[in-house]
Amino acid sequence: MLLLSSMDFTNENSKRIIIENLPKDIKECRILYFVNEKFTRENLEKRAYRDRLKKCGFAKKNVFVFDYDNPEGFENLDIDCVFIGGGNTFKTFEMLRKTGADKLIRDYVLNKGVTYIGGSAGAHIASKNIEHVKNFDELPDDFSDFSGLGFFDGILICHYSPEREPYAKQAIEEGKYKVYTLGDDECIVF
Repeated sequence: MLLLSSMDFTNENSKRIIIENLPKDIKECRILYFVNEKFTRENLEKRAYRDRLKKCGFAKKNVFVFDYDNPEGFENLDIDCVFIGGGNTFKTFEMLRKTGADKLIRDYVLNKGVTYIGGSAGAHIASKNIEHVKNFDELPDDFSDFSGLGFFDGILICHYSPEREPYAKQAIEEGKYKVYTLGDDECIVF
């Protein structure tokens, strides 16, 4: 299952839809959190990332935070969900690729039936292609592989508003992918 939104747990409606569609009650649901490009050792050690999900209702003991500095040991966890929130889509995906976390996420979702939760950057990353996100996020030097995780056949325009409508229309006209739009209080369940 895919739970994709613009604002994940930071918007009450998106949060409600995500929680209603978790594979287990939120207190029992085990989740692996892939932090965005702003990941720091200090926040990991202070458990700030775990606390973010604890505030949403996840039990502290059921929140695992992927350590980009030490990526070993995150295979074969007994988890129900993986979560990637907002941030810079390209920089976050670059970190996932450098550590092999992209392959790990694919294995969890495609082979083990783990639910994928994506908010903004995390939602974009789940899609077939992320090149259109250049209109919204800064592109790192030497970033050239725009393929996403490919969990669904399409692309997303997150934070959809009248200002982003021309980008959606352009993508529709190009006809390469099915285009989905997500306002800040919306969530798509696949």
